[in-house]
Amino acid sequence: MRYLLLMALFISGLTIQAREVPYLSGRVVDEVGVLDQETVSYLNNLLKVHEDSTSNQIAILIIQSLEGEVLEDYSLKVAETWALGQKNKDNGVLLLISLGDRKLRIEVGYGLEGALTDALSSQIIRNEITPAFRIDDYSEGIRAGAEAIIAAIKGEYTADMASTDFSDMNAEIPWYFRLFMGGIFLIVVGTFTYLALFSKGCSGWGLYVFLIPFYLTFPMFIFGVTVGSVLFLLYFFGFLFLKIFYFKTPAGKKFYDSRATSIASRSSSSGSGWSSGGSSFSGGGGSFGGGGSSGSW
Repeated sequence: MRYLLLMALFISGLTIQAREVPYLSGRVVDEVGVLDQETVSYLNNLLKVHEDSTSNQIAILIIQSLEGEVLEDYSLKVAETWALGQKNKDNGVLLLISLGDRKLRIEVGYGLEGALTDALSSQIIRNEITPAFRIDDYSEGIRAGAEAIIAAIKGEYTADMASTDFSDMNAEIPWYFRLFMGGIFLIVVGTFTYLALFSKGCSGWGLYVFLIPFYLTFPMFIFGVTVGSVLFLLYFFGFLFLKIFYFKTPAGKKFYDSRATSIASRSSSSGSGWSSGGSSFSGGGGSFGGGGSSGSW
């Protein structure tokens, strides 16, 4: 009985600690009071005009702290509770800013995920919002973000893939996913690197050149720019050094020949190693599925 009571108290404590969803008092809900009245009026009018012409519902929530909540979970909870967007269109968008945590997220309803993609949401956060937030100009950052969201929905804002910041993307990737992708990269690309290193003639050098783009992009995406750059340089110069070592020294030639012979014998015996196989503004009942993007500043 005592254990049941303790468990009940523990669950009750978790429930009490959960952050409540604030009341939807308008298109802009500023719990912190960081926006001046002129900016609030501008945003309300901007979002109302857009809703009147498209039926898309966009809302902005500014809070002081997530109070221990996970950003993505709380953002989805707010969007679903407010039911932004029309019921049959699911065309709602939530811009959530947590000032104390220095985190923000654009939550996108099902119906707008094709127009306001994760890549566009990420770029809006990175290029339009966070630069102003870093100098504490929250009014300008939120204004620019709202305008960019509307432009993206209209098809007037496009992601510049050439300016993709791998460090920002990497910050959003869970560590266990990075570990998994790193293992896959090590097994697949590492195998080809081994073959390139111990293959004689032009085939080894051709494979070396072929692998350069893989070492230049995937490690940066998985591990970040710094680690990715180090891995690329190790591959680029380390491969050249080992090849020269094998060709120029007796010990290197002997080891090279033994590895190359081993590879050739395995290849001839096994063949190919590959096989195929209640206010003036209220939500309209829209649904959300976790689309959007998160960021920090």
